[in-house]
Amino acid sequence: MLRLEGLAVLAAAVAAYQYLGASWGAFAMLFLLPDLSFLGYLAGPRVGAAAYNAAHSYIGPVALLTSGLVGERPAVLAFGLIWAAHIGLDRALGYGLKYGSEFGATHLGRIGRTDPW
Repeated sequence: MLRLEGLAVLAAAVAAYQYLGASWGAFAMLFLLPDLSFLGYLAGPRVGAAAYNAAHSYIGPVALLTSGLVGERPAVLAFGLIWAAHIGLDRALGYGLKYGSEFGATHLGRIGRTDPW
């Protein structure tokens, strides 16, 4: 159910982006930007999980969407939609928010290989 929820967010964000008429080139360039948070893992799993979760929580995109709508700022709205779409795709693929113990432990279950081979 949580993966379907992510797919719904992805579809809604892409549809809204299309309706907004923003640049698809910008969409392509910015879509993977939240994944720079992986660099936090260079400082260890707890810092990495915190950085990843900050970039992969819906709090940031919703704040941007609200600001973009209320302030009538289409560029802010577009960035919020791109960010939400990224998170939606991650959730649809099973990549959830991380626990501080290790990268593969997420709120959606374990990711990655479980066998030693």
